Amino acid sequence: MNGLAQGLAKGAGRLLRTLAAVAVPAALLLTVFAAGAGAQPAQQPAPQADAERSCPALVARSRPPVLPAAFDLAALATDQARISYIGHATFLLESPQGVRIATDYNDYVRPAVIPDIATMNHAHDTHYTDHPDPAIKYVLRGWSETPGKPAIWDVQYRDVRVRNVPTNIRSFDGTTEKYGNSIFIFEMANLCIAHLGHLHHTLTKQQLDDIGRVDVVMAPVDGSLTLDLDGMMEVLAALKPQLIIPMHFFDQFTLGRFLDRARANWDVERAEVPTVVVSKATLPAKTKVLVLPGH
Repeated sequence: MNGLAQGLAKGAGRLLRTLAAVAVPAALLLTVFAAGAGAQPAQQPAPQADAERSCPALVARSRPPVLPAAFDLAALATDQARISYIGHATFLLESPQGVRIATDYNDYVRPAVIPDIATMNHAHDTHYTDHPDPAIKYVLRGWSETPGKPAIWDVQYRDVRVRNVPTNIRSFDGTTEKYGNSIFIFEMANLCIAHLGHLHHTLTKQQLDDIGRVDVVMAPVDGSLTLDLDGMMEVLAALKPQLIIPMHFFDQFTLGRFLDRARANWDVERAEVPTVVVSKATLPAKTKVLVLPGH
């Protein structure tokens, strides 16, 4: 009997140790199963009112943007340009000769590579930085340090030309900061690509003439902190681009509000990856809105 009791005790000990080892994984498995089979999904928070939205704060609270795994992608043909959405108002543009441009370069959202050229706007600190990477060859601020005087840029680097058309912005105190924003135009691969920045007003005929023909437009579509939706639709109709890429939206609510308006006039497509290669030959025959993943 003593031998039998000792054997039973040893067996019970081994069983207890085995149960202890699997208890936590089993609990996790049951939790996952319950979530997938029987648990109720958490309710989505109601969309924030526009007055509660804050451009720098929302970006600072957001999760880090999902970036393409690598920017050393396939070489571009001489008539192609690559556009990658990094997040908020920041894109990485690449030319056939490998020139890299980061738009609205700032301290919160940056590409994984150091650009050759960085453009900025003055509305919020999610659109500029006072501490750009010293390795950047050209830092183009879209505003002048002299109040009331526009910044004027016309830079040629390899196969890229970058120029700007200044516009005004609203200041935090409700006044107007003249020339605090710039629409930057990037000419490469026989394409004209315009980034509207933090645009706060519709465009004059002179500004439209200065911008000229554009093929691709990156447009802020939040409808509140930048230009309202009526105004943005007017600007896009006046520019007549073949491709519109939305930016500067904080959630699917603000994006969806713009897309609902856009569908009345243009086709809308959602891309699966945040990078697109464009060329004259592949641009749509009529204006299309292309939504790149991210926000």
